[in-house]
Amino acid sequence: MSGAIEAVSAAGVTPLSALSFESGPDAAGAPASAGAFATSLTGAVENLQQLQSTSNGLAVQAVTGDLQDIHQAMIASTRASVTLDLVVAVRDRSVSAFNEIMRMQA
Repeated sequence: MSGAIEAVSAAGVTPLSALSFESGPDAAGAPASAGAFATSLTGAVENLQQLQSTSNGLAVQAVTGDLQDIHQAMIASTRASVTLDLVVAVRDRSVSAFNEIMRMQA
């Protein structure tokens, strides 16, 4: 019981990279950061659409019996669902922030 724990390999896992709007300390006040945020948001929505398309395709294959491994369909479905939840949360927070800004007095 007192043996050493073996290390877990993380083969195939890529490290997280910095977001495009986190490029430097002066990027927070720069007008270009708004464009970078819009680009990041557009990329996230396109990624969501791709995940949903993949999930739908695998679901159709599962229903028709053409899918060899049902785990692929379940993982794709869960990944699309979690990503959709994240996008909805970001949208809700963005709308809330916008409403808060609009309530501010000049």
